[in-house]
Amino acid sequence: MAPAITLAADAPTLSAANTGFMLICSALVLIMTPGLAFFYGGMVRVKSTLNMLMMSFISMGIVTILWVLYGFSLAFGTDSGSIIGWSSDYVGLSGIGITQLWDGYTIPIYVFAVFQLMFAIITPALISGAVADRVKFTGWALFVALWATVVYFPVAHWVWGAGGWAFELGVIDFAGGTAVHINAGAAALGVILVIGKRVGFKRDPMRPHSLPLVMLGAGLLWFGWFGFNAGSWLGNDDGVGALMFINTQIATAAAMLAWLAYEKIRHGAFTTLGAASGAVAGLVAITPSGGAVSPLGAIAVGVVAGLLCAMAVGLKYKFGYDDSLDVVGVHLVGGVVGSLLIGFLATGGGQSDAQGLFYGGGLDQFWKQCAGVFAVLAYSLVASAVLAFLIDKTIGMRVSEDDEIAGIDQAEHAETAYDFSGGGGGAAFSSAPSPAQGTPAKKVDA
Repeated sequence: MAPAITLAADAPTLSAANTGFMLICSALVLIMTPGLAFFYGGMVRVKSTLNMLMMSFISMGIVTILWVLYGFSLAFGTDSGSIIGWSSDYVGLSGIGITQLWDGYTIPIYVFAVFQLMFAIITPALISGAVADRVKFTGWALFVALWATVVYFPVAHWVWGAGGWAFELGVIDFAGGTAVHINAGAAALGVILVIGKRVGFKRDPMRPHSLPLVMLGAGLLWFGWFGFNAGSWLGNDDGVGALMFINTQIATAAAMLAWLAYEKIRHGAFTTLGAASGAVAGLVAITPSGGAVSPLGAIAVGVVAGLLCAMAVGLKYKFGYDDSLDVVGVHLVGGVVGSLLIGFLATGGGQSDAQGLFYGGGLDQFWKQCAGVFAVLAYSLVASAVLAFLIDKTIGMRVSEDDEIAGIDQAEHAETAYDFSGGGGGAAFSSAPSPAQGTPAKKVDA
């Protein structure tokens, strides 16, 4: 997704086909964030449903404005020291002509900017699943703004920006294994180590309240992910986007089957939650690798990711960190698996001529992948923990224990997800009026 340098004589012209394709892909990536909201929203208890939805939706508001003001410039502006970018023309997106092309490609800069914006939106939203049930909405909103600025924008430049150190090193990340999934998974771990466990962790039942919502969210993620992955080649001129598209489907299917097989052997049942989680694990793992591996390689990526992520989600009980919705187990582990397997399975016939160990390329590409993976992991883990600590010590990151037990939806949003009284308007659960209500309603037992 980084710009290429071309000679003036070979300068591309605007392609209506590629531009239209990329606008559609941008919309597909955007729909992944509401999909994620449903996926996470179904996995929490009833009393946290709306808060979980809002933690994703608020990212669409905050990150969009930051991206326009300075985020695009930091991520994709002129390189400075291989660490960060900056271009004054990109500030406020004010110095860009409507037909001005992204360097080396046939799509306008505006199209590239909006496509990348959708990645910037969903990445902090991914973190929210780890902190479900216990975070102040104001604290979360501030965290999203600071994390996007301090972590996501620089890391995106490292991986995809011309001059970024990982890009120049030759780290392969087709659509976000490091910049999105490892970044978010490591951040999730850093934050939960600071804010601590939910009340009742390991003691109270915390089962998903709506598996149909989980499956709906997983379906929207799977659908949108084709734009996320195939769109990251920024066009359809050489078949690489088509390779990524088919590999996305293959790896997702393989990971879902592998997760379900592990569940059946280990726990004796095929669960809908396992099917949804396995699919997401496959989507995560193929994101960095799908442009470099063959369809058979995509099966291998999916199977390995499905099995290892299924095993990893139980680590929170062994090590005692409360990753509410398994962001670490799925996104961090899946991102690491998909990124490192490039070093073994890259064929040299996809997005680049880099070959993995199994195709005669030795371990050179593997070590490059390790550099990208562990640098992003370490930086995001530490920076995210520091941000969470500073917010916690100033405006506070956690709701009170009483509010957490009673329900974060009511405490933070003055609403509940479901009206069990049949009266409508949420009056059955609230003694305080919502903005749409006139006078307080008496509480009714449900």
